[in-house]
Amino acid sequence: MSLSLVAGAVIVHSGRLLLMRRASPVGVLLWTFPSGKVEPGESASEAAVREAHEEVGVSVAPLVVLGSRVHPLSGRRVVYVACQLLAGEAHAASPREVAEVAWVDGSRLAELVPGGLYRPVQAWVEAALGA
Repeated sequence: MSLSLVAGAVIVHSGRLLLMRRASPVGVLLWTFPSGKVEPGESASEAAVREAHEEVGVSVAPLVVLGSRVHPLSGRRVVYVACQLLAGEAHAASPREVAEVAWVDGSRLAELVPGGLYRPVQAWVEAALGA
Protein backbone atom coordinates (compact mmCIF):
# COMPACT_ATOMS: atom_id res chain seq x y z
CA MET A 1 0.00 0.00 0.00
CA SER A 2 1.42 3.38 -0.94
CA LEU A 3 1.58 6.18 1.57
CA SER A 4 -0.64 9.14 0.87
CA LEU A 5 1.38 12.18 -0.10
CA VAL A 6 1.11 15.33 2.01
CA ALA A 7 2.28 18.79 0.92
CA GLY A 8 3.36 21.41 3.44
CA ALA A 9 3.55 25.14 2.74
CA VAL A 10 6.67 26.71 4.30
CA ILE A 11 5.88 30.43 4.45
CA VAL A 12 8.34 33.04 5.73
CA HIS A 13 7.31 36.70 5.68
CA SER A 14 8.79 39.77 7.39
CA GLY A 15 11.27 37.70 9.37
CA ARG A 16 8.75 35.21 10.74
CA LEU A 17 7.59 31.68 9.89
CA LEU A 18 3.89 30.80 9.67
CA LEU A 19 2.86 27.82 11.79
CA MET A 20 -0.57 26.54 12.74
CA ARG A 21 -1.75 24.57 15.75
CA ARG A 22 -3.90 21.66 14.69
CA ALA A 23 -7.32 21.27 16.31
CA SER A 24 -6.64 17.51 16.39
CA PRO A 25 -2.92 16.80 16.72
CA VAL A 26 -1.38 14.15 14.49
CA GLY A 27 0.26 12.07 17.20
CA VAL A 28 2.58 14.43 19.06
CA LEU A 29 2.59 16.90 16.18
CA LEU A 30 0.78 19.97 17.40
CA TRP A 31 2.31 22.92 15.51
CA THR A 32 2.79 22.31 11.79
CA PHE A 33 3.00 24.07 8.47
CA PRO A 34 -0.28 24.48 6.61
CA SER A 35 -0.43 21.06 4.97
CA GLY A 36 -2.66 18.34 3.64
CA LYS A 37 -3.10 15.51 1.18
CA VAL A 38 -2.09 15.97 -2.42
CA GLU A 39 -5.24 15.28 -4.46
CA PRO A 40 -5.21 13.11 -7.63
CA GLY A 41 -3.88 15.12 -10.58
CA GLU A 42 -2.49 17.83 -8.30
CA SER A 43 1.21 18.62 -7.86
CA ALA A 44 2.73 19.04 -4.41
CA SER A 45 3.17 22.76 -5.14
CA GLU A 46 -0.49 23.11 -6.12
CA ALA A 47 -1.55 21.26 -2.96
CA ALA A 48 0.63 23.50 -0.75
CA VAL A 49 -0.97 26.61 -2.28
CA ARG A 50 -4.48 25.16 -1.82
CA GLU A 51 -3.87 24.06 1.77
CA ALA A 52 -2.42 27.46 2.75
CA HIS A 53 -5.63 29.07 1.49
CA GLU A 54 -8.00 26.49 2.99
CA GLU A 55 -6.37 26.19 6.41
CA VAL A 56 -4.97 29.64 7.17
CA GLY A 57 -6.64 31.91 4.61
CA VAL A 58 -3.57 33.24 2.80
CA SER A 59 -2.71 33.34 -0.89
CA VAL A 60 0.78 32.10 -1.66
CA ALA A 61 2.93 31.32 -4.68
CA PRO A 62 5.21 28.27 -4.67
CA LEU A 63 8.92 29.10 -4.88
CA VAL A 64 10.78 25.81 -4.66
CA VAL A 65 10.33 22.25 -3.40
CA LEU A 66 12.67 21.96 -0.41
CA GLY A 67 12.59 18.18 -0.17
CA SER A 68 10.48 15.25 0.95
CA ARG A 69 10.61 12.52 3.56
CA VAL A 70 8.51 10.06 5.48
CA HIS A 71 7.78 12.11 8.58
CA PRO A 72 9.28 10.36 11.62
CA LEU A 73 6.27 11.15 13.86
CA SER A 74 3.27 10.88 11.52
CA GLY A 75 4.59 8.19 9.16
CA ARG A 76 3.24 10.19 6.22
CA ARG A 77 5.26 11.10 3.14
CA VAL A 78 5.60 14.89 3.17
CA VAL A 79 6.81 17.22 0.43
CA TYR A 80 7.86 20.64 1.75
CA VAL A 81 7.21 23.60 -0.56
CA ALA A 82 8.68 27.04 0.16
CA CYS A 83 6.01 29.63 -0.64
CA GLN A 84 5.87 33.40 -0.93
CA LEU A 85 3.02 35.21 0.80
CA LEU A 86 0.96 37.14 -1.76
CA ALA A 87 -2.10 38.31 0.18
CA GLY A 88 -4.31 37.70 3.17
CA GLU A 89 -4.16 37.82 6.96
CA ALA A 90 -3.32 34.43 8.43
CA HIS A 91 -6.13 33.10 10.62
CA ALA A 92 -7.80 29.80 11.47
CA ALA A 93 -9.73 29.62 8.19
CA SER A 94 -10.78 26.03 8.87
CA PRO A 95 -11.61 25.89 12.61
CA ARG A 96 -12.37 22.18 12.30
CA GLU A 97 -8.70 21.62 11.43
CA VAL A 98 -6.90 24.68 12.81
CA ALA A 99 -7.03 25.90 16.42
CA GLU A 100 -4.58 28.79 16.11
CA VAL A 101 -2.04 30.35 13.76
CA ALA A 102 1.18 32.12 14.68
CA TRP A 103 3.94 34.00 12.91
CA VAL A 104 7.02 32.92 14.85
CA ASP A 105 10.58 34.14 14.82
CA GLY A 106 13.56 31.84 15.07
CA SER A 107 13.68 32.06 18.86
CA ARG A 108 10.24 30.39 19.30
CA LEU A 109 10.72 27.65 16.74
CA ALA A 110 12.38 25.16 19.10
CA GLU A 111 9.60 25.72 21.67
CA LEU A 112 6.79 25.02 19.18
CA VAL A 113 8.56 22.31 17.15
CA PRO A 114 10.65 20.51 19.79
CA GLY A 115 11.89 17.83 17.39
CA GLY A 116 13.21 20.50 15.03
CA LEU A 117 12.51 20.88 11.34
CA TYR A 118 13.56 18.58 8.51
CA ARG A 119 17.13 19.63 7.76
CA PRO A 120 16.59 21.09 4.23
CA VAL A 121 13.55 23.01 5.53
CA GLN A 122 15.51 24.26 8.55
CA ALA A 123 18.32 25.49 6.27
CA TRP A 124 15.87 27.35 4.02
CA VAL A 125 13.99 28.87 6.99
CA GLU A 126 17.22 30.02 8.62
CA ALA A 127 18.36 31.66 5.38
CA ALA A 128 14.94 33.27 4.87
CA LEU A 129 14.87 34.53 8.47
CA GLY A 130 18.41 35.81 8.13
CA ALA A 131 19.48 33.68 11.10
